[in-house]
This record gives sequence, structure tokens and C-alpha cells, in this order.
Amino acid sequence: MKPLSDLPAGSLAAVCAVGGGTHLSRRLLDYGIVEGTDIQVLQKSLCGDPTAYLVRGTVVAIRRDDAKEIMVE
Repeated sequence: MKPLSDLPAGSLAAVCAVGGGTHLSRRLLDYGIVEGTDIQVLQKSLCGDPTAYLVRGTVVAIRRDDAKEIMVE
């Protein structure tokens, strides 16, 4: 397992766990990011934060600090 923030653009991974407390967990749940969800890294912004991810057919932008709380494999 490693954090979502460590994956390079073009990678595809499955969510294993979501940390970061209740507020972050709820926001990620609204995005559909739960255990078992496939996430594809689309592209990082010019400064590297946030990064665009494809989640269940929707593109979402997630900050690096939040992506560190999403463990994938």
C-alpha cells in the first residue's frame, strides 16, 4: 500500500483505506472514494497541487495533503 499522492500521472490503482478524520472521509465519500474504488491519475497541475483524478467516470481535483490520506494498491 502507498498513498495516492505518490502515484505518477497515468497510473490506475484501487483504494484500500481512507484516513484523515471524519471531515475528509465524508468529502471523499461524496466523491465516491471508498474502499475498492478504482482511481486513475490524470494529470498534476503546473505547481503539482492539486492533481486531477478520474473516479467513477468523474474528474475530481484532490490536494496533495488529502491524497496522502488515501491508501491505494
